[in-house]
Amino acid sequence: MTLTFMKEGNLIQVKTYLFALRIVKLYRYLADKKKEFVLSKQLLKSGTSIGANVEEAIGGQTKRDFISKISIAYKEARETHYWIRLLRDSKFITEKQAISILSDVEEILKILTSIQITTKKDQG
Repeated sequence: MTLTFMKEGNLIQVKTYLFALRIVKLYRYLADKKKEFVLSKQLLKSGTSIGANVEEAIGGQTKRDFISKISIAYKEARETHYWIRLLRDSKFITEKQAISILSDVEEILKILTSIQITTKKDQG
């Protein structure tokens, strides 16, 4: 898979895009194999929105706009974390599946938190 369209070295952009791909695949699995349509749709919306908001932040016109979009990406990641736990605890996905994807979203949350702190500190 080539990610040539992404800025070289933009870790959060790459990670959120790859995470969105995982979410799309998980959504397909849940809809096709588990016949689960409500929770999986919520997961699809929040899980793909993280990267979309990161993209918007990168294209932001002001630092305030950047912070706003990064904050929204953080909130979407928190929501995604919730849906994954709910899918695990309701037995739509296995513990092993949940651990892997929760690990990814937790890493994204840490990076987004760091970006928020650094950007706000730089803003003064």
